[in-house]
Amino acid sequence: MGAGKQRSGELWALMQLRRLGIGPNALRRRSDRIEATVLWCALVVALLMIPIGAATGNAVQNSLEASSARQRAELHQVQARTLEGAEHEVPSVPGDVLTVLKVEYVDPQGALRQGYASFVHGTKAGAELTIWLDRSGAIVPAPRSDNAAYGAAAGISTVLGSWLLLWGLARLARVPLDRGRFRAWDAEWCRIAPRRHPDQK
Repeated sequence: MGAGKQRSGELWALMQLRRLGIGPNALRRRSDRIEATVLWCALVVALLMIPIGAATGNAVQNSLEASSARQRAELHQVQARTLEGAEHEVPSVPGDVLTVLKVEYVDPQGALRQGYASFVHGTKAGAELTIWLDRSGAIVPAPRSDNAAYGAAAGISTVLGSWLLLWGLARLARVPLDRGRFRAWDAEWCRIAPRRHPDQK
């Protein structure tokens, strides 16, 4: 790192510290103190949002797991045999890994039935796979197994969303403060600027 870049980094860090009200500064105005208070409050709230986001993620995960548990209690898991394959199918949408295949299975009442279920591309005909049935013996989607991922996504989204909102509010709070500074600077400049007589060259 060059000396110029290091100096610029030090000046930026010093400016941020002064903006937060850290360090002596005889030129600090009332608006500067208000801005420092706003930034400190935003920083404290941003730190508090981390455990709040974690709690939100845990709550979402627990809710999804409870819903999955209720579904598992109401559904039946049976083995099915695919009647067609998807070895040579190409996904119609990039990233789509599932395809619908016709299967044959025995329902809880012992009747041989046929239906359609979603499987990954590349599944061969005659493969033995697990499907889920409702009380009538119809094929239904499997209960969620990615509850932890959804909980983590909810927690991270909560934290990042709150930080973005805090940043926007802090920037918005600076608008009237900056306007007040500009008016004060203009008034001060008019007071101390040298006045020249119209006939004076």
